[in-house]
Amino acid sequence: MKILLIHSHYQLQGGEDSVVEQEMELLKQDHTVEVLYFQNQAGLKGALQFLCSIWNIGSATAVRKKIQEFKPDIVHVHNWHFAMGPLVFREIYRLRIPIVHTVHNYRLLCPSAILLYKGQLFTDSLKQAFPWKAILNKVYRSSIAQTFWLAFVVWFHKKIGTWQKIDAYVCLTPFAVELFQQSNFRVSKEHFTVKPNFRIAPVVDSKIEKESHFLFIGRLSEEKGIDVLLDAFKELPYLIKIAGEGPLKELVEEGSKQFSNISYLGNLSSEKVVAELQKTQALIFPSVWYEGMPMTIIEAFSVGTPIIASNLGAMSSMISNEQNGFHFESSNVNDLKQTITKFNMLSDSVKEEMGSNAFKSYTEKYSPELQQQYFDAIYSAVLIRE
Repeated sequence: MKILLIHSHYQLQGGEDSVVEQEMELLKQDHTVEVLYFQNQAGLKGALQFLCSIWNIGSATAVRKKIQEFKPDIVHVHNWHFAMGPLVFREIYRLRIPIVHTVHNYRLLCPSAILLYKGQLFTDSLKQAFPWKAILNKVYRSSIAQTFWLAFVVWFHKKIGTWQKIDAYVCLTPFAVELFQQSNFRVSKEHFTVKPNFRIAPVVDSKIEKESHFLFIGRLSEEKGIDVLLDAFKELPYLIKIAGEGPLKELVEEGSKQFSNISYLGNLSSEKVVAELQKTQALIFPSVWYEGMPMTIIEAFSVGTPIIASNLGAMSSMISNEQNGFHFESSNVNDLKQTITKFNMLSDSVKEEMGSNAFKSYTEKYSPELQQQYFDAIYSAVLIRE
């Protein structure tokens, strides 16, 4: 099968970019695959890209030329925002090529993309015909104008039927599918399917032994629950190591100076991430938004590390409470403290069993060996429908 992948790179390399690269390499094992990348720009170029995203003739032309040259059986689109724009879906449809679109976030439902506003879940846009409240709240880049324009782009293409031209929407969890069905997106459930992310198993160092500390790895930002994490460990006797970069970096650094049990590791290489995941007794994942499918959790599973995560969105289904980790109530500092203490008091044998269950979760759900089956089922269903 000939498969064309299309993706708009973010200005800063993100999880979606890594997923696309991994999927490309995997698909190449059994299929002929080519990729067409677009790049989100900063400054004036980025502003023009964003403004033109409603009807980007240039990107549609580039897609048409690539299709005419490569002649794919399937076109699989990942991120369309904003260098690409939704017009490419209409062009692919016009050329009568089946379209698969992986939905990595909730941008089609709300311009915030993460359904979060000022640290609280924000779902008002799901039922509104047009997300005026999101616009007034400036949920995209803290700008009324930019939030309005993004909302208008999605709304306009809903009105002219662009989103109906996609043959299959691939969501990362059943939870995401249900959110779309509960919203006013108005694409029937039969066009949605679920395919989790995956990770190629890392090379682990057998000499590394488990230590007694806890670990956070991720973006240091509000939606990741950094303030919840810090508030919890300021009142706990256990050591937390924090790795990552982001707008709340100074808050983390300040916490590490004031409290001896809070250690900031900075931004780590992929090799060091694996090593740290092996060392820690558990990964703390206090995110306060629904998430898509966090790669950090899959990485932790792949080295047999349990997770203590907020009972919300993707984490609710990925973590089986008291099996491969623990849940705690999202944004609840006291519940997080109690859960961490509960985990720490477990016997070594129970912790080892949880670690084994975490690795089992990886092999049974998130290993690359399973992905070909997912892809074959999705692509075959689309081709049959055509």
